[in-house]
Amino acid sequence: MRSLEDVVALPRRSPLTAELRRALAAASSLHGLRSDLSPVPVVATATISEAGAYRFRKRDPIDLRVSRIGGRSALGFLHELGHLLDHQIFYDRKTRSWASAVHAAFAPWRDAAALLEKRALPGGYSRQRYFQSVHEVWARSYAQTVLLRSEEPALIRRLEKLQAEDDAHIWPREQFAPVAIEVELVFERLGLRQLSLPLAA
Repeated sequence: MRSLEDVVALPRRSPLTAELRRALAAASSLHGLRSDLSPVPVVATATISEAGAYRFRKRDPIDLRVSRIGGRSALGFLHELGHLLDHQIFYDRKTRSWASAVHAAFAPWRDAAALLEKRALPGGYSRQRYFQSVHEVWARSYAQTVLLRSEEPALIRRLEKLQAEDDAHIWPREQFAPVAIEVELVFERLGLRQLSLPLAA
């Protein structure tokens, strides 16, 4: 059992480091991870086409990439961290399925997430289909849960701003509240909760 600070390695000399450290601390306060991985590097980029990326080869992570462009670094980092967790908690080599799609601990979350509004992004059918895939909905709901449960005012303000702007990557607070509880319960079922905290909407 390891803290998330031991699972990923943040960039040391980047304008993003302080924000990424706050986001990582917020996630780490909710759960840890059982892993024998060497720390997965987090790389700051100047990509404008995406807020981040999780790169891997079969079962092994390569890195998490986070763009410093666009002011979405914390959200983008937590989204990619959600992918890393999904991939490392369970991976089926034959079907290439990740935990969010098939693991029993995620089943109640899958049921709750299925009721969320299917928000559309600019782009064609294939982009919409990808955006609504189970592992993408998991990463989005994980990132939103961490921001929602954070005790860091800057992160909470970032979430509230995105909700006020009706950002397509974020769900309204009232609609998302039951899903946030189910995200936390995933880690409870997996025995990865760091603290015995009450679950609240």
